[in-house]
Amino acid sequence: MLRLTVQGTVRAPGDKSISHRALIFAAMADGPSRIRGILPSADVHATAAALRAMGVDLPALSDDFVVRGRGLAALHSPEGALDCGNSGTTTRLLAGLIAGLAGREARFEGDASLSRRPMRRVTGPLGQMGARIVFEGPPGHDGLPMRVQGAPLTAIRYVNRHASAQVKGALLLAGLAAGVEVTVEEPVRSRDHSERMLRARGVALECTDSGVTLAAAQRVLPADVSVPADPSSATFFACLAALADEGALRLEDVCCNPTRTGAFDVLRRMGAHVRVEDDRDVGGERLGTLIVRPSRLVGTEIGGDEIPRCIDELPMLACLASRAEGVTVIRDAQELRVKESDRIRAVVDNLRALGVEAEERPDGMRVVGSLRPLTGHVVTHGDHRLAMAFGVLGALPGNQLTIDDPGCVAVSYPAFWRDLTAATSQGAAVAVSGSQHAPLVIAIDGPAASGKSSTAQWVAKTLDVRHVDSGAFYRALAFLAVESGEPPEYWTAESLLARASRISWRLTERSVLPLVDGRDQDELLRGSAVTRTVSRVAAMPAVREWVNGQVRAAGAAVDVVVDGRDIGTAVFPAAQLKVFLVADTWERARRRLVQRLGRRPTDAEIAEEAEALVARDAQDATQSAPARDAITIDTTTVTQAEQVERIVALARAARERLRR
Repeated sequence: MLRLTVQGTVRAPGDKSISHRALIFAAMADGPSRIRGILPSADVHATAAALRAMGVDLPALSDDFVVRGRGLAALHSPEGALDCGNSGTTTRLLAGLIAGLAGREARFEGDASLSRRPMRRVTGPLGQMGARIVFEGPPGHDGLPMRVQGAPLTAIRYVNRHASAQVKGALLLAGLAAGVEVTVEEPVRSRDHSERMLRARGVALECTDSGVTLAAAQRVLPADVSVPADPSSATFFACLAALADEGALRLEDVCCNPTRTGAFDVLRRMGAHVRVEDDRDVGGERLGTLIVRPSRLVGTEIGGDEIPRCIDELPMLACLASRAEGVTVIRDAQELRVKESDRIRAVVDNLRALGVEAEERPDGMRVVGSLRPLTGHVVTHGDHRLAMAFGVLGALPGNQLTIDDPGCVAVSYPAFWRDLTAATSQGAAVAVSGSQHAPLVIAIDGPAASGKSSTAQWVAKTLDVRHVDSGAFYRALAFLAVESGEPPEYWTAESLLARASRISWRLTERSVLPLVDGRDQDELLRGSAVTRTVSRVAAMPAVREWVNGQVRAAGAAVDVVVDGRDIGTAVFPAAQLKVFLVADTWERARRRLVQRLGRRPTDAEIAEEAEALVARDAQDATQSAPARDAITIDTTTVTQAEQVERIVALARAARERLRR
């Protein structure tokens, strides 16, 4: 019987809540604030882009950068709508900030998931303070799009029936911007990152277990911050270690703020071995290194005051409960219904689909644990936490899970599948491919104009797998460099990669799509300025290694067809199928001109293009060599349909071998 061994060290990405607030507070301060270790996720990029649209001097997100704030007076209304993507935190916190800036206004938009989420719980008290908020969707809809108009606000004492750090944070921001007193009372204490970070920036707050009071006429001072590892993200690996058969995982620099450690308390109560080392205070936040080992787990009850301390971790804890002895009940968690998805229904439906006995309740769920192998398909609804929670379940030997949208983890943990691969001896592929086997990787290499990309797309469509165009990542870097205005002759690998944190990717139905600042920019990536300069970018070894890392991460998530340079030699040396396309130089030149000109080229034109290809081949000689185990296909006299037919036959044979 297969056994799961975990090993090594995981440094989860920077805490998402702290990352958002670090940017916003730096923007409000008058002076420079240094930010290190920020989470470069799609949600945090949405906050950064919104602040830039409001006039903030905010550079590209990186591991270490400086925001040069100019105070509240320098913030202005954005010219266009603020695109919040899938980020509720961006929307609610910035709605509070705009509400307190008299004379400014902003229209908030988001993706389909965010637009469905209710905003009235934050707009209600903001409206009581004097802000004007208009929902611009269908009648009765209290989500996005919405327009917030700032005004001279009045003080408020708001009693919130549900503990919510986002509502509390929005009201504190409104009070700071308007210079009025704000008191927020809650039934139980919610996350207190706003309070801790504001105190560190000179803001006078009175905090109790039941609420917080902000005095009037406060200023936010600049301050440096090192963002600790996100405990919500670390929880996935803590649960993985607890479920393993042997080994241990070391989770470094985890934020151990008492309002965020509920999941670790639940894990200990269920029997997990969780030890904290190097416990220390950094910038007002408690940090520590967690050591987690496998253990026998038992069911428990999660509810009451504990819920706000582990609300985002509940999907993972529910999945953990499905492998624990006995029954686990989660109650008082109705907040889960208004997250990125209805997480109560989604978790229960997916557990049932896998064969787990689970019951949906109005405010939670009941899960009966067993060690039966789990088999089935997981529907994430685009929810990153569902993808990662069931990804951990899928990593257990004997389970056979497929996940519909593994790429959605980019919202909070872009490198999740890579880290899961490193932490387990079997590899992250278990989590997304539906078995112990690695995803199928088809590597298609060849010289310039050999037809790699079009053939790869056709093969991917025929096999119903994703296509990865590695060149699109080079184009994304070139686009950001062109956008910066820096002359290409001054570009260096260091300057290019300093902007790389603005690039992520997501899975579409047919491809792995690079995103810039969380958005599809495909048309701009294929512009003439990018086309002229992309070869300069691709020639830099450090840039190639970064692109290769992005492509490898995609290949660790799902079955893929990848085309480009060095795919079968450097990027995927263990690919199950490697194909190297070649063709006569004259024929390659002819094909390229037909595609470019849209007509039959003359012999003179072909000859000129052939000369250019010969020069390009010499330049790319080290990158255009086939892998030793690659199958070479000469396409000079072969139609593209015939090429695809051959590669598909080879791929199906490779897939069959993979499943044996």
